[in-house]
Amino acid sequence: MQAPAPASPPAIALHDVSKRYGRHWALARLTYSLPPGRSLLLTGHNGSGKTTLLRLVATALSPTAGHIEVLGRNTVSDRDTVRQNIALLSHASFLYEDLTAQQNLTVLARLLGLPSPTDVANELLTRVGLTRRTQSPVRQFSAGMRKRLAIARLLMKAPSLALLDEPFGELDPSGIQAMETIIGELKASGVTVILATHLIEQGLSLCEERLHLSEGRAVAA
Repeated sequence: MQAPAPASPPAIALHDVSKRYGRHWALARLTYSLPPGRSLLLTGHNGSGKTTLLRLVATALSPTAGHIEVLGRNTVSDRDTVRQNIALLSHASFLYEDLTAQQNLTVLARLLGLPSPTDVANELLTRVGLTRRTQSPVRQFSAGMRKRLAIARLLMKAPSLALLDEPFGELDPSGIQAMETIIGELKASGVTVILATHLIEQGLSLCEERLHLSEGRAVAA
């Protein structure tokens, strides 16, 4: 009899995770597991620990106690491998201010070794609704336009795990609708999505699971 295929590791596994800044505990003994291909809505008031948790999963921070695994890899000891499989949309856009929108994406495409970098950049700019501003320098962009370009950067990386910190912030209604569509497409392609947002209605419509934080602890919503 053929042995059953081994089960896939969780997309994320939090093992008694705590994070302290000075005397303040941003997260306290958080344990949670998310299967691959699922989407998780992170909710909680400002200061509840949502952004800290996303940065820990993204390997931008290390836990004070406990450990985190992403797709079976430890976020500290296997940091480089984890980073190859994730993309973070955060409050920082990581854009080159003096380059055009097209140039920003073309540079990233070349770094990722993608064929036809300019064509890939133009396709993504169309997808996020920046077709008319491909040759504009980023320093001239509004906050909403920067968010759209940052989304294009995330899509170019084609991650297994997408971490979205307030993705609807600074977007106009058409941008919010476009973001909802993009999240739906990510999910349909098998990407695991973790979404932190204050727009609970949109989040609940997009995510199968919910984790509500209060003062760094998981509590009932």
